[in-house]
Amino acid sequence: MGEAKRREELGLPPRKKKKENKTSKNQFNEILNKYPYLPFILGFSLLAILIADLVNYYK
Repeated sequence: MGEAKRREELGLPPRKKKKENKTSKNQFNEILNKYPYLPFILGFSLLAILIADLVNYYK
């Protein structure tokens, strides 16, 4: 017998789902999970900008 049927027989209300509190760390992890290549894209972009700036400096 499942818990839902047992709770219904005992006259108890359905079990409530727990809500999770989101913190700033979880938001950062969610972004990284959604876009896993984002750190690489940002890193290569920064490297390209630094190389271009270095080339312009020695002109």
